[in-house]
Amino acid sequence: MALVEPVLGEPAAVADIGSRDGNATSERALVVADYHAGIERSLRREGLEVQSRAEQRRERVLDLVSETRPDRVVFLGDLGHAIGTPEGAEHDELEALFDALDVPVTLVVGNHDGGLADEFDLDATPPEGARFGDVGFAHGHTWPAPEVLEAETVCVGHEHPTVRLEDEVGGTRVERAWLRGPLDAAPFEEYHGEDLDVHGDLAVFPAFNDLSGGTWVNVEGQEFLAPFLPGACPGAELYLLDGTRLGRYRDV
Repeated sequence: MALVEPVLGEPAAVADIGSRDGNATSERALVVADYHAGIERSLRREGLEVQSRAEQRRERVLDLVSETRPDRVVFLGDLGHAIGTPEGAEHDELEALFDALDVPVTLVVGNHDGGLADEFDLDATPPEGARFGDVGFAHGHTWPAPEVLEAETVCVGHEHPTVRLEDEVGGTRVERAWLRGPLDAAPFEEYHGEDLDVHGDLAVFPAFNDLSGGTWVNVEGQEFLAPFLPGACPGAELYLLDGTRLGRYRDV
């Protein structure tokens, strides 16, 4: 079994992260990226009429916890949406989420998470990520630390990868997708200025929040958000949430 396995049909995965409390027993983690609590407030400021989906997001996470029975939930960055300490509806949404979860939470700090970990006293990583067992976690808005990159599988969010698909009559649709492939050490060695034992693969998570938009990775002219993409994983392949393999993202 792979260290990181997507949950079929969902923008989430289950990971074997080793022991987080010093015990010999390995932990299973449910991993969710880009939850973006409170995003509706920002969208309304931009002129969009959208009702809060806070309850639906929370119930989706709780259903996944019930289905996968993890020892921990790892939020892979951008758990909140406002850049700064959560307030108002965002704070209320997060508080309700943490109250409902009956397993420990770890936050991999993202660019939208300033002040969030302190506000809720969460277990949190540095912005450059952390390694749990043989799995490395970083949000992806900045360059991951060397120890993260030397894991067997490196998980990042931030990118919100989506793919535009066209049918035989010219109709199009956009779907969230996974990007996954072998890591290339060269960009990281250049950035860190040292040789690295980079030998694993990269898993770029789809955004959990379906209102948060994304990078159309197969559309010419689209720029990647992460500073190390696409150069750090030029052979990345696309997978839909239902497990369909589309092949190399450059060829889709």
